[in-house]
Amino acid sequence: YQRRVHGGPSFLTALQIRFLKMSKEHKEQEKKEFEDVVLSTLADSADGQISDSIQFLTTTLKKSAEEHDFLVGVLRSLASSSYVVLKEYEHKEMGLTAEGKNYHDNGSIEAQLYRKVAPEGTHRDELMKEFGKAYQIGFAQCMSKQWLVMDKASGVVTRKAAEICDMVQQNLMKIVNGKHTEVDNKSIEELKKRGLVQPRVYRSYGVSKGPKFARQRKALVTDLTMELLKSGSWAEEEFKEYNFEALPQELPTGALHPLMKVRSQFRSILLEMGFAEMPTNNYVESSFWNFDALFQPQQHPARDAHDTFFLKSPATCNSYPEDYKQRVKDVHEKGGYGSVGYRYEWKEEEAKKNILRTHTTAVSARMLYKLAQRKQFKPAKYFSIDRVFRNETLDATHLAEFHQVEGLIADYDLTLGDLIGTIK
Repeated sequence: YQRRVHGGPSFLTALQIRFLKMSKEHKEQEKKEFEDVVLSTLADSADGQISDSIQFLTTTLKKSAEEHDFLVGVLRSLASSSYVVLKEYEHKEMGLTAEGKNYHDNGSIEAQLYRKVAPEGTHRDELMKEFGKAYQIGFAQCMSKQWLVMDKASGVVTRKAAEICDMVQQNLMKIVNGKHTEVDNKSIEELKKRGLVQPRVYRSYGVSKGPKFARQRKALVTDLTMELLKSGSWAEEEFKEYNFEALPQELPTGALHPLMKVRSQFRSILLEMGFAEMPTNNYVESSFWNFDALFQPQQHPARDAHDTFFLKSPATCNSYPEDYKQRVKDVHEKGGYGSVGYRYEWKEEEAKKNILRTHTTAVSARMLYKLAQRKQFKPAKYFSIDRVFRNETLDATHLAEFHQVEGLIADYDLTLGDLIGTIK
C-alpha cells in the first residue's frame, strides 16, 4: 500500500529522516531541561552542592535510574565548560542474575517444586516432565531442607513438611529493595554459589559549583564569522576553546584488493580443512624442480622461451639433491614405477637453467621430496597460493603473471573418492 500510494521507499525514507530529526530535537530539549534544573538547584542550594546524582535524578528530576547515563552526559558537558565540578563515587552492591530474577518473582525452584506436589503425592516422572533439568536441583534442595520425601519403590514424591518458608525468595527481595545488609554472609555466599546473585559496581557523582558557574548556561560561539567582525560584537562574545587533541573523523577508506580478498578466503578455507601452507617465497626456480621433477620432457614446447622466462644472471642453479637427480634422470631415460620413460638422453645443463616459475607445483615437488626424507612417514596435507609467471602476449585480459591455488594430500590407499570428497 505504501509503495503504490505514497511512492514507496522515498516516502519511507522521508519519514525516517523526519523521525530522526524529531528524536534529535527532543533529546536536545531534554538536555536543556536537565541543565537548567541542575544549575538552578546548585544556585538555590545552601551549600551549592548536589550530593548524589542518582538520588537527584529520581527525586528532583522525577526520572528513572535507567536515565542516569543521560544525566551523566549532561553533567560532563557542564563540567567541560567549568560550570560545575564533578566528584566520582564508586558503589558496590549485589545484583540479581536472570535466574535470580525468576526466583524473585516466582519463588525458588525448591519452593516451586514443593507447591507442585499434590497433598496425596505426585509421581516423579510427572515432576521431571514439568521442571526438566531443574528438577534435580529443586529436589536435592527439598531433600536437604526436609520438605519432600520420595518412595523409591513407587517413585511417588510426597510432602514431608506441612508448611515451608522460602528464605531464598525472601533474601532476594531484600537485596532488590536495597536491604542486602539484612542478609547474613552465609546466605549471600549460598546465593552466589547457586548463581542467583552477582556483585555489581556502579558510579554516581557529586556536583558542586565550578569557576564559571552561572544560573543559565550561555552558548559559546564556535566560529568567528564576518557578521561578528562587522558588528564588533565578537569582543563581547565568549568563544569555545579549540581542542587540539581531538581525533579527526575517521574516513571510510581502505579495503582489501579483490585479489587479496579472494586469496584470504581460500587460505582460511584450506587452513580450516587442516592443510598446512607451503613456503612459496622463491619466484626464481630451477628447471629441474619446475619441469624435470614433474617428469615433463626436456623437449616439451612449454619449456621453450616463447612460454617461459629464462634468467640471464644467474643463468643456472648451483645444486639439487644428487640422489634424487639420478632417479629423475633414470625415469626420463629408461622409465620406472610402471612407466617406460621418454627414451631420450636427459641433459643436466637443461635441468640447471633458472627460470621464473611457471607454476607453484614446483614447490609441491620440493615438499614431497622433503616428506620422503623423513624416517617415519606421516600423512600430510599441503596447499599454496602465490604468483607464477608465463611469457604471455599482454592484452586487456592477460598479464605475464597470475596467481595459482593448489593443494596435495599424501597418504596411503587414497582413491578418486577422497579427491571428490575434498573438493566438495
